[in-house]
Amino acid sequence: MYRIGFDIGGTKCAVSLAKKENGKIFIMERVETPTLDSPQETLYNLETHVRSWKEKMGVKTAGISCGGPLNSTLGVIVCPPNLAKRWHGFQIVEYLKEHFGLSAKLQNDANACAVAEWRYGAGKGTKNMIFLTFGTGLGAGLILNGKLYAGANDNAGELGHIRLADKGPTGYGKAGSFEGFCSGGGIARLAVEMAKRCKKMPLCIEKMGGMSAITTKKLSEEAKAGDGFAKRVFAKSGEMLGKGLAIAIDILNPERIVLGGVFMRSSELLIPSMKKVLEREALSESLSVCEIVPAKLGENIGDVAAVAVSES
Repeated sequence: MYRIGFDIGGTKCAVSLAKKENGKIFIMERVETPTLDSPQETLYNLETHVRSWKEKMGVKTAGISCGGPLNSTLGVIVCPPNLAKRWHGFQIVEYLKEHFGLSAKLQNDANACAVAEWRYGAGKGTKNMIFLTFGTGLGAGLILNGKLYAGANDNAGELGHIRLADKGPTGYGKAGSFEGFCSGGGIARLAVEMAKRCKKMPLCIEKMGGMSAITTKKLSEEAKAGDGFAKRVFAKSGEMLGKGLAIAIDILNPERIVLGGVFMRSSELLIPSMKKVLEREALSESLSVCEIVPAKLGENIGDVAAVAVSES
């Protein structure tokens, strides 16, 4: 009935106690601590709560969600770029077993979120689903034939690395990538590129305080308020979103694609241009059976995702 989830992030780590009831996950308690250079010191700061939950609730299993690269089979955090070097090679599954007596499973954050949305969110009831984070970056998780598909070494689903154009904003270390056009950071960079081609500075960027002050959140607010330039930026992102999704639909033939982050908050700005491209680029037979929907688990998806890994 009860599970513990560890959400390992670059700036903070959170641990949650969750209860599963009637096919839903309820987060009962949650504690977070800054992510230190040392994984042992970071987890030590959560130890009191973990031991208390274990004793009071009889919790025996845990899930761990962490950015990759990692080895889910061996339970090792390999070398995520957002974590200090002392985390690299850390055998976190073995550590939780030895120090807390917990049987744990490890999965990368995008895969963990895919499992969470599949079991408890917008992907519930499907057998073939794609989840896209559409947050700071563009991570993806694949549910194929009713199972999480992680690939040969946990790198399946890296759709953000696909190059969609010869030129464009950089994301995932590649100019013109899917992540470059369709992520929080990518949309802000796209706005800079598009503004530089304008004869005069767009009014919405002046209001923000200049190029260096552009954020996707502010752009979204301006677009929703009717600013023409901000709307064009989102239309371009939506166009490239359609192009990237068409590739995924043609290859994987999913019944549902679930998008989090920016899409979850600003789908109305992206959908019109996305649909036009999808209708032009994707196989009609595959597109006709595929729903494209925003994530349902909201801003606390990371906590649910970490818990969901324990069941994957």
